[in-house]
Amino acid sequence: MSAETGMDQGRSAFREQRWTDAQQSYRDADQRGGLPATDLERLATAEILTGNTIAGLDSLTRAHEEFLVVGDVVGAARCAGWLGLHLITVGEMSRAGGWLARGQRLVDELHEPSAVQGLTLLPMGVGKLFGGDPAGALQIFAQVADIGQRFQDRELAALSLLGKGQATIMLGRADEGLGMLDEVMVAVTAGELSPVPCGIAYCAVIAYCHVVFDLGRALEWTAALDHWCLNQPGLVAFSGQCQAHRAELFRLHGAWPEALEAAKAAQSLAARGDPQALYGAFVEEGDIQRVTGNLDAAEASYRQAARSGYEPQPGLSLLALARGEAPKAQAAIRRAATTAPGTRRQLLPALVEIEVAADDLDAASNGADELAAFARETPKPMVRALASQADGAVRLARGDALGASASLREAWRLWQELGVPFEAARCQALAGRACRALGDEASALMHLEAAHTTLLELGAAPAATWAASLMSEGTPAPAGPLTRRECEILQLVATGKTNRGIAGELFLSEKTVARHLSNIFLKLGLTSRAAATSYAYEHGLAG
Repeated sequence: MSAETGMDQGRSAFREQRWTDAQQSYRDADQRGGLPATDLERLATAEILTGNTIAGLDSLTRAHEEFLVVGDVVGAARCAGWLGLHLITVGEMSRAGGWLARGQRLVDELHEPSAVQGLTLLPMGVGKLFGGDPAGALQIFAQVADIGQRFQDRELAALSLLGKGQATIMLGRADEGLGMLDEVMVAVTAGELSPVPCGIAYCAVIAYCHVVFDLGRALEWTAALDHWCLNQPGLVAFSGQCQAHRAELFRLHGAWPEALEAAKAAQSLAARGDPQALYGAFVEEGDIQRVTGNLDAAEASYRQAARSGYEPQPGLSLLALARGEAPKAQAAIRRAATTAPGTRRQLLPALVEIEVAADDLDAASNGADELAAFARETPKPMVRALASQADGAVRLARGDALGASASLREAWRLWQELGVPFEAARCQALAGRACRALGDEASALMHLEAAHTTLLELGAAPAATWAASLMSEGTPAPAGPLTRRECEILQLVATGKTNRGIAGELFLSEKTVARHLSNIFLKLGLTSRAAATSYAYEHGLAG
């Protein structure tokens, strides 16, 4: 195959977004006779998209040099700008700074203004955004937007608007920022952007939907990103981030095995060339391990997430709380929450939970008030659920059971509508406590038993144990280590009832009865229904 044929095949595969084929054809052509600058730039894109980032950066460097040789200063500056952006992505800030300086020097040498001026400014805005200076980032992205508009550059306009939306959200103006991100996605879905800007936009928009707890938007754009990734054979870049976003949605909706599977896929893709997936992949795994009681594994996952350069909060603080280290959790969440408004709002639900556990009700109340203000500004269902849950928890801790009951019922309703069973069950358990404080023991037990059942079905062992402990408050202690519900099931086993019969009598699912029975066997060291029946008679639990 000649170099010319290889180039033709590479160009065709590139147009059709067959990135592995494009990469191979271009490499063959390069070995047989070299590539012109424009095709070297395409080769670099294909290599980066397939996860071969080092090779892609080398090819992009060669494209930059080739553009200089032929006197195309704009092309050379464009390559320098993208080199800076890609190097920031992989955390090589010194090299990124060098390429940005070179790109700026080339821009200064241009005799006529060009859109490439905006491209060399973009990495500066990104640096300020993730360096904790959203106001400074907003100013730079505004400059980029002016350049994009002046030269009718759609990609520059979209990327600058993306940055402005992110910075606006981080400054605490969520609805305004979301409006900007929606406009960016118009350009993406209309096919106005090339693959790399498309992937950047998809992943950034989804991430910021989660920042402001807009679950509906996050679900919609994650499905679109998943479809976009699947339609591009060989795509690695952005695919890992897609899997991490899928893991988060699975986790929220209680599909924890599926969430762990997606997190593992994200970890694999991060290792293969999508480093931006590293944080979300391990944080999602750690969060599930934490709520299922595998605390040591959760700590190991959070340590892996920290390799991304970002602290895994609020996971680390909640892990300390799960270990009974409330003062440590309190110190960690307070330190982490001294940040930009957008990031702080993500930490507020955990902050309120930890402050209540640490018995600093004034601090907890302040956090709940902040969430309430956020809910008034951005009345998304998830924000309202979080705010109501925080308000109810603080009121309950302060002894206002009546006010707590109203807030917790509202939060529980919203979580149910959103399909978030873990938080719904936790709210229902707190609502049970409020009912008990108001003297309504029947309603208290109804809420607590329902919450306990949901938490058991999810596999949330620590929370299920907590709910079981609440069920036993105010009722005669059952004999031995069993909960009241487990004693009821043991009594029915002793009468010879099957799991189906027990489920029908207690209005439970057979799966829940089987789980209770497994817990009974484990606690009592038994291995059969016959042994359980003997235990029930020996300890006065039969009949």
